[in-house]
Amino acid sequence: MTIKEPISRGGINSQTGAEARLMAVRILYQVLEKGQYANLALERSLRQSTLSWLDRHLVTEIVNGSIRMVRHLDWVLDLFLAWPVSKQQTHTRNILRISLYQLLFMDRIPDYAVVDDAVTMAKAKAGKRVGAMVNGVLRNILRNRDKIQLPQDDPVHCLAVKYSYPDWLVREFMKLADLSQVEQLLLYMNQPPAVVLRNNALRIERPELINMLQTEGVTAQAGAYTPWSVYISGLKKPITELPSYQSGLFYLQNEGSMLAAAILAPEPGSLCYDLGAGVGGKSTHLAEYMGDIGEIRAVELHNHKVELLKANCRRLGINSVTPINCDLLHLKTGLTEAAGVLLDAPCSGWGVLNRRADARWRLKAETLQDLPKLQYQLLQAASRLVSPGGLLLYSTCTINPAENQGVVEAFLKDRGKDFVPQGFDDKINFFPLEERDIQAAKRGSLTVWPGRYRCDGMFYALMRRLGADE
Repeated sequence: MTIKEPISRGGINSQTGAEARLMAVRILYQVLEKGQYANLALERSLRQSTLSWLDRHLVTEIVNGSIRMVRHLDWVLDLFLAWPVSKQQTHTRNILRISLYQLLFMDRIPDYAVVDDAVTMAKAKAGKRVGAMVNGVLRNILRNRDKIQLPQDDPVHCLAVKYSYPDWLVREFMKLADLSQVEQLLLYMNQPPAVVLRNNALRIERPELINMLQTEGVTAQAGAYTPWSVYISGLKKPITELPSYQSGLFYLQNEGSMLAAAILAPEPGSLCYDLGAGVGGKSTHLAEYMGDIGEIRAVELHNHKVELLKANCRRLGINSVTPINCDLLHLKTGLTEAAGVLLDAPCSGWGVLNRRADARWRLKAETLQDLPKLQYQLLQAASRLVSPGGLLLYSTCTINPAENQGVVEAFLKDRGKDFVPQGFDDKINFFPLEERDIQAAKRGSLTVWPGRYRCDGMFYALMRRLGADE
C-alpha cells in the first residue's frame, strides 16, 4: 500500500519554530527514552518556557503527534537508514522522528525549515557527519514519499504500522467491528482532540455564551450532539485567560461525557453520588441538572484531583457538590442511600486514546485481565448506595466488552433480584444515535464508538434498584 495522504494533519502555521523543535526533541527524549508521561513532560516544559503562544502550539502538536505516530515514523525511517532507528543515538533518532512527523503530517511548515533545523540540531548534538546523514535521509524521504510501501503480510500488522498502534490492540479492535469501522476508529484516535465546552446552565445559555466567545476573538459554534456543547477554535491565548472561563461560564468537556448527567437525570433537591468523580466534569454537570439544589457527593481517591474539583466548583459557582477524598471500596458504612448513583469506573481508556499520546504504548494486554474484577467490586460497592427505586449508572471510557457488558452482566446475574436494566433512549433523544444504538439504549446500555459521533468512546449501563413491592 502506497502512502499518498497523511493520516492526520496539524493546523500549525509557524515559519520559524527552531526553539520549539528543539524543545520537542527534549520532551520526546524524556517520554520515549526515560518513560515519563507525555502530558506531564509537556506541561512542565511549557510552564518553564518563554515560547510564544504559536510556538507552544507547535511544540504540543509535534510532541503528541510524534509519540502517537512513532511506530509509523520508525517504519518509514528504517526503510531509508543504513542502521535502524533503534541503533541510532537517542537524540539523533528523536530529531529524525519529529522532523519526519512534520514532513508527513503537518501543514504549512516549509520542508526546508524542517530539514534545516534537523541538520542544525544533529550537528550540535553529534557532529557534522551525523548532520549530513540526517540531511540525506530526510531529503531522500521527501523525494520518495509517494513510493513508501506499508507491510503486506497481514491486515492487522498493516493497520498497526499505518496508524501506529501495537499489533495486539488492533487485533482486539478487529474482534469488535469490521475493517472499515476499525480503520475509522484508528484514524479518529490519531487526531488531536477537539476543544469542546459545556455552557454552565446556572449562569448562561448556549447562544449567549457563543456570542461572548466570539467577542473574545474565539471561533465558536453550537455543538452537533448535545444541547450544551460548543465547538471552539482560533484561540490566540490560553483558554484559561478568557474572561468567560474566569467567570465560570463554561466547563471543558467532551460530548460523549456529557451524556452521563442526562442519563441519570437527577431531580432538583435530591441526593446523588458521583463515584470516581475525578476533577468534577460529571459532578458539576449533575449539579447544573439539579439547579444546584440538593447534594452531589463526589467521591475521589486522589487528593490532587479533589483539590481541582473544588477549584472547578468555585469557578462555576456551584455549591451543591460535597467532595469526599477516599477509596470507594473503603467508604464508611451507614451512608444515606440516594435516588441516583453514578460510577465512573477506572478502565483501559480505549475510547480516549487520542487524549493521551503515549497511552497506546503504555497499555499491556495482560493488565486488562485484572480490570473487570476491580470494576465489578466497585459496582457492588456503588450498588449499596442506591435507594429502592433509585438508579445506578455504570460508566467507562472504553469500548472493551469485558470491562463493559461483561461487568454489568456479572453484576445483574448476582443481583438480579435487586437490580434490573433500565432503558434511557428517551432521556438522550437530543443525541442523533444510529438505529442500532437507539435499540441498545432502550435495553439499558450504550457503547458510543469513538469517532462515530465525533466524540470520545464511552459506555453507559443504567440499572434500577427494585422497590420493596416489586
